[in-house]
Amino acid sequence: MKQQRRARAIAMTPDEIDAFLAEQRTCRVATNGTNGPHATPLWYAWHDGALWLTSLSRSQRWTDLMADPRIAAVVDAGHDYNELRGVELRGRVEVVGEVPRTGEPCPELDGPEQLMADRYHGGVIHHDGRHAWLRLRPEKITSWDFRKLPADRQR
Repeated sequence: MKQQRRARAIAMTPDEIDAFLAEQRTCRVATNGTNGPHATPLWYAWHDGALWLTSLSRSQRWTDLMADPRIAAVVDAGHDYNELRGVELRGRVEVVGEVPRTGEPCPELDGPEQLMADRYHGGVIHHDGRHAWLRLRPEKITSWDFRKLPADRQR
């Protein structure tokens, strides 16, 4: 994985990244479409160093990713400038499990599906036959936590 070269003074540690991604609920993903970038919000699970996403398998996002699996995802938080923090993950997605997902056994999905169920669905795993799973193993992670800025550099 590529190391963050810029803004290392405000970069999160790997443990801070794990904790941050475990506590936030929504990411924004950007795909490369034939008409340019396409950005959308999604729920996600951070599991075993990968960002797990479910997407409608009949969506523009899915079409874009099947043609070009490169993706960027951003998870961020904070209101005031000196509270801003976030993580950008870049890489390529891979499809895991059947498309669309109907519940066929897939051991790779046991952890991410339960995490998603616990976070968003009261612990109940849903297989609606419309969504499918994507795994992003980041090739590059960039993070920032403006709370780490010295007081004289905060806005």
